Amino acid sequence: MLNLKHLASAFCLFLIVQTTNAQLGFSHEIGAIAGPVQFRSDFGSRDDSETNFGNSGYGIGIVHYLNFSYRADCNCYTTDTYFNDHFKLRNEISYNKTNLEHLGKWVDPDRTTIEANQLRGHKGVAKNLDIGTQLEFFPLSIRDFQGFAYSFAPFISFGVHYTSFTPEVSTTYANPDPTAVGDVTDPSNFYSFWELGSVDASPGSTWSVVSSVGVRYKLTKISDLMLDLRFQYYFDDNIDGLDHQLSYNKNNDWLVWLNFGYIYYLD
Repeated sequence: MLNLKHLASAFCLFLIVQTTNAQLGFSHEIGAIAGPVQFRSDFGSRDDSETNFGNSGYGIGIVHYLNFSYRADCNCYTTDTYFNDHFKLRNEISYNKTNLEHLGKWVDPDRTTIEANQLRGHKGVAKNLDIGTQLEFFPLSIRDFQGFAYSFAPFISFGVHYTSFTPEVSTTYANPDPTAVGDVTDPSNFYSFWELGSVDASPGSTWSVVSSVGVRYKLTKISDLMLDLRFQYYFDDNIDGLDHQLSYNKNNDWLVWLNFGYIYYLD
C-alpha cells in the first residue's frame, strides 16, 4: 500500500508539472509503446545467452511529450533556438512483467545434485510499474522533420524513473521435509549456498536510470511511428525477489526493452 501511495504522489506531481507546462504554450504529443523485455537479474548467469533470451517478458506504456519547437497557443513556431529545435521532454507511465527461471549450465540435465534440483524448482516473476521523465535529443532538426524534410529522425535519451516492484517467488523443489515443499518462507527449499534472506518477494520501490536510442518515422503530418531500444538500471537488487549475494553478483537488476510506438500530435 505504501508503494501505491508513493506512486500516486509522484503521479499527482507529474500532472501538476504538465499543467504548468501547458500554460507555457508548448505543444503536446501522446502515444503508446509496447515490446519485448529482457530482464537481467540474479536468475541464471547474467552473461549467458540462454538465460537472457529465456528470461524475457513484455512491457507496455503510455508516453507524453513536450514539443518545444511549436506553440499550441498560437499555432506557430517557438523562438528558433538549438534547444527548442533538438530536444523534447518525454514523460511516461509503463509496466513490464517477466517470468524468471534458472537456465544454463547450472541446471543442465546431467547435473543431479541437490543444488541443481533446488535451482530447477525455483521460479519467479518480476512485475514493475514505472513513472518518470526522459530528455530526448534529436541530432536533426525537429522542425525540418515535422515539415517532411526527411522521413526518419534518430534520437537518444536519458532520464530517471520511479519504480514500484511486486515480485513473486515459488518453488517446486521436493525438500526431504514434506512440510517445506513449495514453501517460499523455508530457506532449505532454495539453493544451499545462498545467504539467509537471499529470496525475498516483498514489494518495494526504488529509483532507476533510463537511457535509450531510437528513431521516429514520419507517418503523417500529425503522427509518427517510433522504434526505441531502452536500457534501465535499478538502484536495487531485489526487483526479481532474489539477491543471492554471491561474489559474481556484482550488479543490481536491469533490463533491456525494445519497444515499438505510435505517437500522435495533439496540438
